[in-house]
Amino acid sequence: MQQPLKQKKLSDIILVQLENMILEGGLLPGEKLLPERELAKKFDVSRPSLREAVQKLEAKGLVTRKQGGGTFVSKAIMKSFSDPLFDLMAENNESQFDLLEFRHGIEGMASYYAAMRGTSADFENIQAKHDNIGNCQLENDYSIEANAVYEFYVAICTASHNAVILHTARSMSALLVDNIERNLTMLAKRPDIFSKITDYRRNLLDAITSGQPKKAWGASHRHLAFIEEVLLKLTHEHSRMERSMRRM
Repeated sequence: MQQPLKQKKLSDIILVQLENMILEGGLLPGEKLLPERELAKKFDVSRPSLREAVQKLEAKGLVTRKQGGGTFVSKAIMKSFSDPLFDLMAENNESQFDLLEFRHGIEGMASYYAAMRGTSADFENIQAKHDNIGNCQLENDYSIEANAVYEFYVAICTASHNAVILHTARSMSALLVDNIERNLTMLAKRPDIFSKITDYRRNLLDAITSGQPKKAWGASHRHLAFIEEVLLKLTHEHSRMERSMRRM
């Protein structure tokens, strides 16, 4: 005789929902979970079942609990790069171009799938992050602008609904923001090209929000290829100037 199917425990069902929220970026590393009472109400479950699910999350290392301070998504889940490795990459000029090549791949894929799978809420978020870049440029601070550009791309990664793409981008946040800031600082030697970069980014935004995957991938590639080309020329000019100064 066929054995009856074993019914899942309610706490296990809640656990899967919470894990999916972490996986899909609904809950971010370091983010505090709602108080137990509110979370139980949100899931429409009893507090003991919710408590058991959170305990299982803690056992997996996905959340940490502070006595009297609440429950937080673990920050440790994002530590894919050690500080020494980050320092090596950040200070190496060749690594900066390696990162640009990496961005060609991950941002191109993210743009393609965002255009294919993005919801109206995703597109609104991408639009808001894009508009924020313009606001941050008024601050005349490349660090602030770099963070805004990174958040724009994270919004695209979120809209791709691909957990691997999203968490790869998040795990490399410090490295990517540093790369963007260094690029902006270098590009400042050619202020005339910033309007072109803005146009490339606008084309990318339009391709994604209009739901054109291939066009979005192409727009992402052209945007980064333009930046790479200008940086290579500037680097070559800088090396030539250094050699001239040594001769003098």
